[in-house]
Amino acid sequence: MAKLSIRLPDKMKQFVDDQAQEGQFANEEAYIQDLITQDQERQREVARVQAIVDEGIASGESDESMQDILHSLKDQRSRSA
Repeated sequence: MAKLSIRLPDKMKQFVDDQAQEGQFANEEAYIQDLITQDQERQREVARVQAIVDEGIASGESDESMQDILHSLKDQRSRSA
């Protein structure tokens, strides 16, 4: 496992220490690892949503009205239920 040394302002260091001492994390390292894991998950989710948006944009405009689209979606849902 790689080692990383960082400097934090006193208030941030105290916050990290408090998180570890409250018992949710075994130590400061576990808290920092959890933060990084959460950020990685958030970035994956952002990329997933961006891919959906890009796909929607690439599909072009529809000739159907919003009402027609919603009606079609309701029909699809009732058939799959």
